[in-house]
Amino acid sequence: MKLYNTLTRKKEEFKPIEDGKVKMYVCGSTVYNLIHIGNARPVVVFDAFRRYLEYKGYEVTYVNNYTDVDDKIINRANEENSDMKTVADKYVAEARKDADGLNAKPATVHPRVTEEINPIIDLIEDLEAKGFAYEKNGTVYFNTAKFSGYGKLSGKNTDDLISGQRVAQDNEKINLTDFVLWKPNKPGEPAWESPWGEGRPGWHIECSAMAKKYLGETIDIHAGGEDLVFPHHENEIAQSEAASGKTFANYWLHNAFLNIDNKKMSKSLGNFFTLREVAERFSYEAVRFFMLSGHYRSPINFSDELMNSAESGLRRIKNCLQDLQFAIEKAIGEEISEAENKLLEQSKTFKINFEESLDDDFNTADALASVFEFVRFANVNISNSSSKTFVKEIHADISELMDVLGFDFSNESKPDEESDEYILDLAKKRDEARKNKDWAVADKIRDELNALNIVIEDTPEGMRIKRK
Repeated sequence: MKLYNTLTRKKEEFKPIEDGKVKMYVCGSTVYNLIHIGNARPVVVFDAFRRYLEYKGYEVTYVNNYTDVDDKIINRANEENSDMKTVADKYVAEARKDADGLNAKPATVHPRVTEEINPIIDLIEDLEAKGFAYEKNGTVYFNTAKFSGYGKLSGKNTDDLISGQRVAQDNEKINLTDFVLWKPNKPGEPAWESPWGEGRPGWHIECSAMAKKYLGETIDIHAGGEDLVFPHHENEIAQSEAASGKTFANYWLHNAFLNIDNKKMSKSLGNFFTLREVAERFSYEAVRFFMLSGHYRSPINFSDELMNSAESGLRRIKNCLQDLQFAIEKAIGEEISEAENKLLEQSKTFKINFEESLDDDFNTADALASVFEFVRFANVNISNSSSKTFVKEIHADISELMDVLGFDFSNESKPDEESDEYILDLAKKRDEARKNKDWAVADKIRDELNALNIVIEDTPEGMRIKRK
């Protein structure tokens, strides 16, 4: 497997620190509101990547944090006449609800900043003792001039910024690029005791402390949105490597931005959507499919047209699996023929192409293209005379590939009439009307079902119910 490493700006062969095991940290959300549609991209992409690692046999320790102390959370608490913990608890629960909707697996650990204060303080003390941090009036800063590798992730030229310049608007800093590790408390804000007085952590230090606690001083993969490259991930590298003297993360993965109708998402432009709003209009499953339809490092454009296309693509795959399940149930013979054995050999190409795509910097767009080719193959080669063994094999292979990408079609493998009593009742009434040659009633029910995007197919093996 080759991955594009933001740190080296090239694709590299993935070699974990320990054979068969992967330590992966993905920056999570600041829990002050429902997550927006852009936030959903790293949730989907890195969940799918984790699933593929597990499919390949790796044991993955996956850490995904919640930032539950932040100015935005405090402001939201003030707006709601509440407190920070209540607001954070509420939106942690909502974030988990959205993640469940997207079928994202729970992380091995979901640490919260407010529960990790002691490890954060310990890390800051270590940096201070080693000369990388300094305190001014209760605020502790990281001295970027002391860390020779500062800027290596983002590629920013910081030489002119860290040459000892004073900052006019903040004369406590030694260098312009110095950043806060610990800030003193303000009246009415949550605070914790520390060697520098009551206060709370800066944003960047939290991830370094939690990654160290749950994964160790050097981890395999650190991931997140490209907006985190600078300053957040740059600062994580500086403070982590300054403290340990070791490489913090061997591979850095970043997903590109999501735009809305080819424009950057912004509340001021009126094109800001929460994931919950989009999922209510379409579905979480369609959102997941849409997110994986493009390469994770390429910008992706969100629009109604593209979401409709995602729903259509999903439906093609589901219809294929339903047809296969129907064929399994109606098949008479078990024994596979020589011709079917040859077709099975041909079908292995789709799985090989699927894996090769994901091994090439996790190219889910090409992987899905292989799935669609497999679907076309199944539609052409499965017939009423196919053996049960042959159809089962094809059904299992397509289902497995979609499962790798995080789609659970186990319920979709059954005809839709089993999942909706109202539709089933209408279909049965239509079938009865046809048997009684009451064509007017049968046509009326057919039109009603059509309005619900339901298609009835009358086959020699019986009635089929499918969604458009």
